[in-house]
Amino acid sequence: MGRRVKRVNDADTSGRSVATRGEGRRIAVLTHSGRPAAVEAAIRFLDGASRHGLECLVPAADLELLRSRCPEARLTGFEESDDEAADCELAVVFGGDGTILRGAEWAVPAGVPLLGVNLGHVGFLAEAESSEIDSVVEQVAARTWRLEERTVIEVVVTEPGAGAPCWTSFAVNEVSLEKAAREKMLEAMVEIDERPLSRWSCDGVLVATPTGSTAYAFSAGGPVMWPEVEALLLVPLSAHALFARPLVLGPSSSIRIRLLGESKAGGVVWCDGRRSSDVQAGSLVEVHRSPHRLRLARLTEAPFTDRLVGKFGLRVEGWREDPEARAVRG
Repeated sequence: MGRRVKRVNDADTSGRSVATRGEGRRIAVLTHSGRPAAVEAAIRFLDGASRHGLECLVPAADLELLRSRCPEARLTGFEESDDEAADCELAVVFGGDGTILRGAEWAVPAGVPLLGVNLGHVGFLAEAESSEIDSVVEQVAARTWRLEERTVIEVVVTEPGAGAPCWTSFAVNEVSLEKAAREKMLEAMVEIDERPLSRWSCDGVLVATPTGSTAYAFSAGGPVMWPEVEALLLVPLSAHALFARPLVLGPSSSIRIRLLGESKAGGVVWCDGRRSSDVQAGSLVEVHRSPHRLRLARLTEAPFTDRLVGKFGLRVEGWREDPEARAVRG
């Protein structure tokens, strides 16, 4: 992870991208190519982007398919390891949150903002729906998006007796240590800021960002955290203990999870459910806030409360209801 890359569209002090049109602009387009609806949405975007003179970088594996469908578009294939691909000003992602998380594997280290177009189910990371493609094209061309930065966490795994880490990665949503065998329990000692907190016999332990509080952590019984909250969330998974509640920690807290020798099976560390490493008894898993940030491009000023209501279909009938209508209802 990590060099500072040159970008065309560093934001002004308000956090909104400066409006500019013209040649020399490059946009990455990432698509869930196995989902026909995502491919169709990407094609509409590519056609619109080409009319504005934008060069679109697409993964090399998708180049042939998209070029056959968009012969007029300015398409360039790239591998996610290519340094020059990091010079694009924005990455537009077509798919669900899983596709956006895949895009984040490249975009977070490169510092490239992500703009998600939802074709999945809930889609908390997405900014727009597939029905809004024409509007997305115009706003990308005019550079009227606003940049929002989110906390990213980093994980370091050290095997017993090793003098150096054996595996490192980062996560946008969460890092989880889970048992490798369904019928076995993990014995884990958890420390916060180098002080012991509790020992749990459990299915696992996860550490989530505010962004990830609506993902795995939510399913495990954790609280929903607003994205702008600077904090980390620690959630034990099915722990056999009196004290086993989700904990909200300070943003600079460090979490150490040691897989004790009493564990009858090994474990697996997962980052965003995408990257993993096996761990054995005695291994140490350390999680802390990363110096990198997830940069999301926002097209609207919609508050998170409205997103939460819309994504979960929460009932809000009667809010600020007309007094006369309330009287008629009795």
